[in-house]
Amino acid sequence: VFRCIMAGPVHYEVFIRKTAPAPWALLMATESRNHAIETAEDILNDNRAVAVRVTKETLDAETMEFSSLTVLTRGAPEVRQKRVIPDDEVGPRCTGIQDFYAPHARDLIGRVLEDWLIRRGVTAFELLHRPDLAEVLEASGVELQHAVQKVAVPESQAVGQPVHELIRHYQKLADSVIERLVAAGRAQRFPTLEGRSLADLAHRLAGTSDRAFIMGGVVSGALAGLKTPRTRLDRMMDLAEAAPMDGPPRAIVMVAIEQILCEMMAQRTSLADILGPSLDQGASLAAVVRMVAPAEIEALIARDHRLRLLVPTIEGPARRLGERLQGGEYPLLSAVLARMVLRELRSPRRLRPADPEGEIDILRALAMTLTATAGRLLTLEEVQDAFTERSKSLITADFVAAFVKPCSTVMCEAEHLMRLCENVTGAANKRSAARWLHACLSSLRFETEMRRSELPPGQVLATLAGLQRAAGNVELSESDEAQICEALGKVGSAVEATARLIDQMVRAPVPVPHKLQVLLRLAAGETGPRGPVTERARAEALKLLRPPKVRAELGSTPAALEPIRELMRTVGLAA
Repeated sequence: VFRCIMAGPVHYEVFIRKTAPAPWALLMATESRNHAIETAEDILNDNRAVAVRVTKETLDAETMEFSSLTVLTRGAPEVRQKRVIPDDEVGPRCTGIQDFYAPHARDLIGRVLEDWLIRRGVTAFELLHRPDLAEVLEASGVELQHAVQKVAVPESQAVGQPVHELIRHYQKLADSVIERLVAAGRAQRFPTLEGRSLADLAHRLAGTSDRAFIMGGVVSGALAGLKTPRTRLDRMMDLAEAAPMDGPPRAIVMVAIEQILCEMMAQRTSLADILGPSLDQGASLAAVVRMVAPAEIEALIARDHRLRLLVPTIEGPARRLGERLQGGEYPLLSAVLARMVLRELRSPRRLRPADPEGEIDILRALAMTLTATAGRLLTLEEVQDAFTERSKSLITADFVAAFVKPCSTVMCEAEHLMRLCENVTGAANKRSAARWLHACLSSLRFETEMRRSELPPGQVLATLAGLQRAAGNVELSESDEAQICEALGKVGSAVEATARLIDQMVRAPVPVPHKLQVLLRLAAGETGPRGPVTERARAEALKLLRPPKVRAELGSTPAALEPIRELMRTVGLAA
């Protein structure tokens, strides 16, 4: 109402808050700045409000909307309203000991204790099933306290509970978990496998209420003393071979092994030790795909031997694991590894930092291998989205500069950029790559190099025609392809004009059928880029065909006429 009363384009409004938690309320509006400020200060001095604010309101004549600018704010600060937490989200997320053994809780433990776990070469699952590790963590004090704080602080903001209450709650709960685990170890509830059969132990545990807890302790204890992921994986494959053949007893063993494998493979240092420290990031991802789907990758390599050089072989424990994954065991681990590959593809991390051309090669290999496994591990849409995201890193200025750096000629740069266009996915990425290519082809350097090339003009035109055909095969948009072909046509026209190649063809002392065949091949875009060159060649071919004597000569030699007739159909001339 006040704004409607104010007729001028600028006026001032006075707001007050009578109590600290109260919202701002409009008190008055005036066209005088001094009057608004004096009124606000008088209200504050007379204790008629705990806070006052004066704003300048300016009317936009085109949109008829006001824009506000705060001129004065005095008094008590505003009280931030706490976020309303739904009743089902209030309170700590872990309320009992068993909650610590849930997958999401183990994942959180793995993150907040990541450095501690890596130093000891163990996983969160093992920490929750080995009394010796629990005692070491409890004795450290600081590590456990910091982990509790890392959990409690963000959860306090999420559930609306005081952080100190959550710290005390989780500290007490962690002590209870450690106490229960240590007590189970002292009572020798986790039998060792020395002199015992794992299959027999699994059969005896089947049907008991704490079978998962006990078997988790047995499998975790069997890994004690093994520090490197490679030796630990080898040991777990031995345990898998010693497991019962089928039924619930086998499931007890395999579930414990799979949970440890999932957590171990998620650690950033494990894959390098399992697959080999000599592999770069791209080769490691290719090796993971081969480990998860060895049958599909072997079938691809049999059809395309170039993949054998790009996809590393897997040996030892990794090969043993791959055979089990191919057989359908450990489906959760297969999904975890596949998601890890997609996550790395979506990340900005270079696959081969020192070799841009090699990075494109390994990306092509990964695209082929992941597409071959689509449907069993990942959907085709997920694979395509990941490579579209990765393609964004291939069209940055830094990557393009490094990619064309080894080139000594502009033609070499154009061929590299054409390959870049071929290997990026996604409409936006294709457009960006096409811009790089068009900038190269339309540059003065490219035209100058083509006109002054040491190669014969006919060979230069054939090379430009090859680039035009390549541009039509890399799935660019119609406008981008047209711009690139136009740029190549202009350069081809300059090359032909400098060498006067078509004039030399017309004046050459050779039979007319041979002249026509050469000109029509040029007009068809086989030996020269489409554009002005092909139009001139087509016009000269028409001139040669006009005299009745030439037509009669062609009609008398059917063998020479047949290839010419096909070329004439190609360029749109009547036979």
